[in-house]
Amino acid sequence: MKQSLEQLQQQLRTLRLSETANYLPSLIQQAESEDWTYQAFLYQLAAYEQKRRDEKQIEKRLKWATFPFYKTIDGFQLDEQQSLSKKQLNQLTEFTWLDQLYNLIILGPPGVGKTHLATGLGIEAIHQGYKVSFISMGQLIHTLKTEEVTRKSQTRMKRIRDANLVIIDDLMFMAMDTREANLFFHLINDLYDKASVILTSNKGPNEWGELLGDPGITTAILDRLLHRAEVIHFRDDDSYRMRHRSSIFMEKSVQN
Repeated sequence: MKQSLEQLQQQLRTLRLSETANYLPSLIQQAESEDWTYQAFLYQLAAYEQKRRDEKQIEKRLKWATFPFYKTIDGFQLDEQQSLSKKQLNQLTEFTWLDQLYNLIILGPPGVGKTHLATGLGIEAIHQGYKVSFISMGQLIHTLKTEEVTRKSQTRMKRIRDANLVIIDDLMFMAMDTREANLFFHLINDLYDKASVILTSNKGPNEWGELLGDPGITTAILDRLLHRAEVIHFRDDDSYRMRHRSSIFMEKSVQN
């Protein structure tokens, strides 16, 4: 029974092979021009559908991750930062630490690339099949406090708890009251032994107590975060943003 191209495309869509349905005319044309066997044609058809599904899955996970910007590891200026070697960066992108549920704590003053490194690792993790969620400390506290009353916060927290990697940016940027500290502890407890966490902060763990307020909660959080953790401390006082800033003043040439 002879079928039209439109009928074949519709059948593919019915089978939820919509990407292949759209690509089918080009695929048939290439198969005819290159004298593909039936097996080769079916292989290319299936491979294209799988490729597009993988790409769409990555697009969806990138959207759900809510990164503040799209900056990859390739764009990270490693030569500007002496606290991390090329070998160490390569080890981080292999994600053995993520499979072993290790945490990363990235410390340093503003502008040294903490958020860029965390985001770059998150984007690379998504491309390698992991689920990632990025959130700033301020957004996290607000979301935790409104989780019981807004659907948006409930959805956000579900994605965070379901992630393989949770990135919390600007940890300890703001002091917490007792309720906020408790909510944060319960989240860290939920993630413990289920996901890896990347934290960025301009304050070291020894200073977190004064911002969390409660010594008991601080100890409990540190126990869970530092049980399996690697600390990367960017010590450069002169930030990358300051070294590469634009100026409104143009250099004046010296005239005799």
